[in-house]
Amino acid sequence: MSLIVYGGSVSPFVRKVRVVLIEKGIDYRLDQVNPFTPPPEFLAISPLKRIPVLRDTDQPEPNTLPDSSVICDYLEHKYPEPPLYPKGAFDRARALWFEEYADSAVAETIGRGLFFERIVKRMLRQEPDEEVCTRTLTQKIPPLFDYLEREIGTHQFFVGERFSIADIAVGSMFVNFDHAGEVPSKQRWPQLSAYIARVHARPSFAALLDEERSVIARFRAA
Repeated sequence: MSLIVYGGSVSPFVRKVRVVLIEKGIDYRLDQVNPFTPPPEFLAISPLKRIPVLRDTDQPEPNTLPDSSVICDYLEHKYPEPPLYPKGAFDRARALWFEEYADSAVAETIGRGLFFERIVKRMLRQEPDEEVCTRTLTQKIPPLFDYLEREIGTHQFFVGERFSIADIAVGSMFVNFDHAGEVPSKQRWPQLSAYIARVHARPSFAALLDEERSVIARFRAA
């Protein structure tokens, strides 16, 4: 098996890479890395000390790539079928924008304001601060979801009529929203809510959700 993904399975960025690999039907190995206590050998290949990192043993050393967006772009070029990036220049740029929006604004808000409080703190044997969660849900989340609701509208996918990296990135962040015990309000965000349900029902997402939920359940109960 030539591809190795280093990272924790509940990371949205690791998940993004894994969904790309599954959608393309590529075999890989996941080596779990705790981002809070990474081994020295991992730090040597991750200059920003973040997960994931991909190793492609088909390549001569140095054969590692950090950063989920870089990794996904590499996989698209190495394994172009089925395509997960739009062909047209403008549509490709829009897909990259939604990936960036998910990886920055949405990740920061859901990650720090909910997932870290309710899940990561449990992993670290700390108590969550529900006041932080409430502020996140009532003040920070609504503008982000309002934007996504407008953009998805009645479309099946965010760009064109085909599942792409935009949907993988957005869908990955909403898995962590689910892990934190939340779902988008069907009353306020009906289109977004239906879209997330469709994306998470895809076999690539559904397999990872089943795998991750058993892990998350142990920490919720702690």
